[in-house]
Amino acid sequence: MGDVAMTVPVLRALVLQHPDVKITMVSRPFFQPFFEGIPNVNFFGVDLKERHKGFLGLFLLFSDLRKLDIDLVADLHNVLRSKVVRTLFALSGIKVAATDKGRAEKKALTSLTNKVFAPVKPMIESHVDAFKQLGFSIDLANPKFPEKAILSDEIISFTGTKNQNWIGIAPFAQYENKVYPQDLMQQVIDDLAKNKNVKIFLFGGGPTEIQKLNQLQNNHENVMVVAGKLSFEAEIQLISNLDIMLSMDSGNSHISSMLGVKVITLWGATHPFAGFKPFNQPDDFCLTSDRKQYPFLPTSVYGNKKVAGYENAMRTILPFQVIEKINSNLT
Repeated sequence: MGDVAMTVPVLRALVLQHPDVKITMVSRPFFQPFFEGIPNVNFFGVDLKERHKGFLGLFLLFSDLRKLDIDLVADLHNVLRSKVVRTLFALSGIKVAATDKGRAEKKALTSLTNKVFAPVKPMIESHVDAFKQLGFSIDLANPKFPEKAILSDEIISFTGTKNQNWIGIAPFAQYENKVYPQDLMQQVIDDLAKNKNVKIFLFGGGPTEIQKLNQLQNNHENVMVVAGKLSFEAEIQLISNLDIMLSMDSGNSHISSMLGVKVITLWGATHPFAGFKPFNQPDDFCLTSDRKQYPFLPTSVYGNKKVAGYENAMRTILPFQVIEKINSNLT
């Protein structure tokens, strides 16, 4: 999800700076709401369960896309599936380019021996490079963000009218090594909830996460569990109206940043040097675990690798630091 969200600021800048360009974004149908409202961007939903499933399905996908008279192909994912499709286009005479994911640099950054602790080129800049190969320069220095979504009556019936600062908190991630300990997150939420001039929205998904969110809500009147209450599209509209989002290194951070929302991120086994810092956010919005106590950090690009003795690395990010960072950036 985060990978797809990171393409949004690039595509928005591309069509604004090159208004004659028309884009067909090819991705899973679930992600279509990310691209709504961007001029000259059409969405093509890939049917990975039936028509475009498997190796034969990739040939059908290529065939379906050929019918759209595509002139250039930018592979912003650069994985096996997309490599096959872009290769078919290249063989048919279409110019193609792909995002360089900096895999060697990321491997060196996360290595436990001979670590090279240096920033890898941000993914968004690598996307820009891919389009440059196709002849399109993109300037992200002064990004344009969409207007805050006008909330429907259905959403307002859940959120209430906005007359406070709205804080979003997305306390989960795909891997445990990227999740701030629940007892510390509880301290953060309890302290923030003391301020009646804020309303806090908790984001997540699935029965297990909803159960944990209900615990984190802790009967605070100004804390609301969003998970399971709104559609994904409605959640995006709500996020666009937040004053600030607190997130792990996860998809919610990239959704928020693509909408121009301030994002405070907490980093455990991973690190913003790996290229996944949310777009257009200050470096000090990234609160990282203490490398003096845990010198092997980051131990993973995606958080899927566990290192013995590093289970409590995120406990070095103290709740008061998170609270201060949020409060000092509320308008």
